Amino acid sequence: MVIISSIKDKALKYLKSLRARIFIIMLFIGLFPVFLMKTIFLENYVTQAVNQKTALIQNQCQQIVSQAGSTGYIRDVSSAPQVDEQVTQFASIYSGRVIIVNSNFWIVRDTYEIDEGKAIISEEVLQCFQTATPATSYNEQEQFMELTLPIKNSGTGDTEGIMIVSVSTEDVNAGKDALEGTVLILQIVLTVFILVVAYYMARILTKPFGRITQSLEEVRDGVFEQEISIPDYTETKLLAEAYNRMLSRMKIQEDTRQEFVSNVSHELKTPITSMKVLADSLLAQDDVPVELYKEFMADIAEEIDRENKIISDLLSLVKMDKRSSDIHIQETNINQLIELILKRLRPIAAKRDIDLVLESFKPIMAEVDETKLTLALSNLVENGIKYNHESGWVHVSLNIDSKYFYVKVEDSGIGIPLEDQEHIFERFYRVDKSHSREIGGTGLGLAITRSAVLMHHGAIKVYSKEGEGTTFNVRIPLKYVP
Repeated sequence: MVIISSIKDKALKYLKSLRARIFIIMLFIGLFPVFLMKTIFLENYVTQAVNQKTALIQNQCQQIVSQAGSTGYIRDVSSAPQVDEQVTQFASIYSGRVIIVNSNFWIVRDTYEIDEGKAIISEEVLQCFQTATPATSYNEQEQFMELTLPIKNSGTGDTEGIMIVSVSTEDVNAGKDALEGTVLILQIVLTVFILVVAYYMARILTKPFGRITQSLEEVRDGVFEQEISIPDYTETKLLAEAYNRMLSRMKIQEDTRQEFVSNVSHELKTPITSMKVLADSLLAQDDVPVELYKEFMADIAEEIDRENKIISDLLSLVKMDKRSSDIHIQETNINQLIELILKRLRPIAAKRDIDLVLESFKPIMAEVDETKLTLALSNLVENGIKYNHESGWVHVSLNIDSKYFYVKVEDSGIGIPLEDQEHIFERFYRVDKSHSREIGGTGLGLAITRSAVLMHHGAIKVYSKEGEGTTFNVRIPLKYVP
């Protein structure tokens, strides 16, 4: 469960990180237009306000320009008092300044009465004389706008003067400031709204991932029943499928663990029970005959040996289950290793008149864990001897190619039924339980062998026919790759 807790903690961190990223992205997407809105609104307002004011002023100035061109106002200001009065009123209404310039660039009228009688030559004035069209300029920083309009002679149509109008735009800026305050309030309201929406949307969008985290929490608490289906997104679908596969494997592992614990308990308890029965039988009798006493004690000794054998095999299996970092690899002479194994087992084979033969084709040096490989191959040869007929044979052959060496263990024994062959490498599995116990088997030997072979990145296969013997083929790489 430590691994599940680690996965669950990582999943929670990822979920929080994902939720935060989604929140930030949505916040950015939502707030960017809000803050952009202020600039767009204010710029549009200023542009429209200036355009409207320009159009209004230009319309009123056009009337004055027309009258000035038809009354000779440019040649003699005093000859058209009504035009001069309109000029004065216009300047007063808009709190601006009006300058009238004749064709010689002399100022003939200035509502400020500052520059009358002076010459004025500017780019705007020159351009207006040349094009005879009105021109407008706006200075936002100085808060004023300036219009230049040609005064044409009504008779000849020639431009005989220029009317320059300067008007303050403080009212436009005042409106802009007022609008800016309104937009700020709107921005605050929208920002709060977007914050709330982004928060809830982040939770909604990551809800499928939360269901996976919740499922991991249930698994950590020991609940392996509920598979999940989250087709909301491609990612959650793939995660759910991976989770269900992991859950399936964990169910299998949990069932295997429970079965293993049950089997271990049963196997360890059986010899103890036998010893208890034998000891109670002795204690229950007075004046126990020496022969019976010796017989019972011999049986107790056998049960103790059996218990010791089970414990030794369990310890070996635990070592095999450890990580590959516990493996001790060294260059080993495989021929000598197998010869030593057969030398140890020949006395056992001789008791049953079983012929033990080694056939080696080439000298073999390989990178292996000598202790673990010895244990694995010893189990195969010893099984060939134990589950054999009297006066039978066990044939061990050794071969090699460019990448692997091969060990074949054949016997003339009782064979393994076809339906049992796929289970023989399982822990505590016995083909014939009564016969296995009779000859001292623990049901762990082939499980140990398989673990040792896999630890070397090798493979093991079995071929057998009931009543006709068994063949085990083992393949081990010559070079160990961690």
